[in-house]
Amino acid sequence: MAQQRTGRFLLLFFRCLFCGSLLLPLQNVSAQDKAVQLFAHRGGAHEQDENTLQAFRNSYEKGLRGFETDVRISKDGQLIVSHDASLDRMTTSQGIVEEMNAADLRKVKTKKGNPLLFLDDLLAYFADKPGVYLEFEMKTTPKAYPQELLEKYCDQVYKAVMAKKPQGSTYLLTSFDKRPLQYLKTRYPDVDLLFITSSPLTKEVLQETLDLGVKRIGCNLSGTSRKNVKDAQAAGILVSCWPGHTVQDFQLGVALGCDYLCSDIPVEVLTFMRTKMPWVKIK
Repeated sequence: MAQQRTGRFLLLFFRCLFCGSLLLPLQNVSAQDKAVQLFAHRGGAHEQDENTLQAFRNSYEKGLRGFETDVRISKDGQLIVSHDASLDRMTTSQGIVEEMNAADLRKVKTKKGNPLLFLDDLLAYFADKPGVYLEFEMKTTPKAYPQELLEKYCDQVYKAVMAKKPQGSTYLLTSFDKRPLQYLKTRYPDVDLLFITSSPLTKEVLQETLDLGVKRIGCNLSGTSRKNVKDAQAAGILVSCWPGHTVQDFQLGVALGCDYLCSDIPVEVLTFMRTKMPWVKIK
C-alpha cells in the first residue's frame, strides 16, 4: 500500500513538474527540456545475466541504447568483462580474474550457463550499432594494478575501445580510481572520461572532477540536490547518477536534471516511462 501511495505521489509530482500546471512554468523547468540518457548497468544487472553478451543483446533488442560494463585484465594480458575480481558470485568456478590466464577463463560459465565475456566480443557486437552510449569502467586498484600494469592496461583498453567505436556512438572510460583517469588524460588528450564517486554530488566532488580535467561525474543519487546538479552543469560538467534499483530512482534523477542515469532494471524503466510518463524524453 505504501508503495502504491508513493507511486501515485510521484506520478502526480511529475505531471505537475513536466506539465507546469501546478508547480512551475514549463519554460523554467530544465530537467525535461533535454533528453536524459538511460543506460543499462552491467547490461541490466537485475534483469539479465549481468555482463554477458546475452545481457547486452537482450537489453539492446528491448530498445536500450545506453550501457555500462566493467573491464579487467587476465594474467596473460587479455581484457575480460567482469564486475568482480572473484569468480565466486557470478560463476560456477573459483579464482581471481587477474590471476588467471585467458584460456582458463574461456572455460568458465556463469551460474546461468553463459560464458565469460571478453571485451573484444562485446566491442564486436556493438561495432555495427551506431548511436550507442557505452561506459567502460576500469576496475583498477593500487594493489592489483601497480603503475606499470595500470599503464599497460589503460593503453590496451583505450586502443581496443577506440578501434571498434562506431560512428555516432559515445564511448567513455570511467573509474573510481583517479590513476587511470590521470594517465589517460595525459597520454590521450582526446579521451572521453568519467570520474565515479560513491559520494553524492557536492562542491568538493565537483572540484575534484574539475581538478582531474574530466568533464563527466558519476555520483550517488542519494543526497544529490538539484542545485548541485545545475552548478556542475554550469561549470561544464555532465552529471550521471547511480544506483538505479527502481523506477522511482530514475524518476528522481530526471527531476534532479541529471544528464545520464544508470539502472539495473533498464527495460522495466523504459517500458514504464514510455507507457506511463511519455512526456519524459529518454535516449
